[in-house]
Amino acid sequence: MSESRAVSVERGLAPVLRARVCQAVQVLERVEAELLPAALASSFSAEDMVLLDLIRRHAPGIGIFTLDTGRLPAETYALQQQVLERYGPVVRTYFPNPAEVEGFVAHYGANGFYHGIEARRACCHARKVAPLQRALAGQRAWLTGMRRAQAVTREEVVVEGFDEHHGLVKVNPLAEWREDDVWAYLRSRRVPYNELYDQGYRSIGCAPCTRPVAPGEDARAGRWWWEASGQRECGLHRAPAGATGWLKCAAKP
Repeated sequence: MSESRAVSVERGLAPVLRARVCQAVQVLERVEAELLPAALASSFSAEDMVLLDLIRRHAPGIGIFTLDTGRLPAETYALQQQVLERYGPVVRTYFPNPAEVEGFVAHYGANGFYHGIEARRACCHARKVAPLQRALAGQRAWLTGMRRAQAVTREEVVVEGFDEHHGLVKVNPLAEWREDDVWAYLRSRRVPYNELYDQGYRSIGCAPCTRPVAPGEDARAGRWWWEASGQRECGLHRAPAGATGWLKCAAKP
């Protein structure tokens, strides 16, 4: 899609948001044209809901999957049902290997992740990292809703990089978006979102590892809040090797 067509498709949005959307659509269409098979890894976050909606509207050749850890909030499952009813069965779900979860619980306890970074990372590995590896098998690229402004651990997020650990291209179409851009898009398109955001949450993962965020805290401060801020990643995301600048839009804010 040309820049002018991308903008016309999203007519009615405010100019700054339209420019952001134009950029994201161009990224998605390039992925669809040049990097298939590719898939969005969705946790049904606000950012992932923006991308899910844009993919279904502009680049439906890109797949979508989610990781069901077995400890997600009820509100997340309610949103998954809304997505199914609005978009159809477009999201594939991957579950942890029961034996790995059983091994974690036997060694650390069901809630052992509260007692140390090693235990928490072991839980994340069993419930998220290992299923991700299965989900990415055979893909050439994976997409995420990561943004630079989300946390100190994500300040270097690039639009495109090569993920050496998984051996494929990693694309973050919303890397440059602000939190206000995300919510402006969701509201303008009436895209469903997780009800926990209305209760003070700004980043939502597993129920026992997520809490609302206090005023002035960054968006991911409610994730694994008992740990130092520089440690609050589950292991899914690693620093990319290099970046390429194929993000172009005349009305760039």
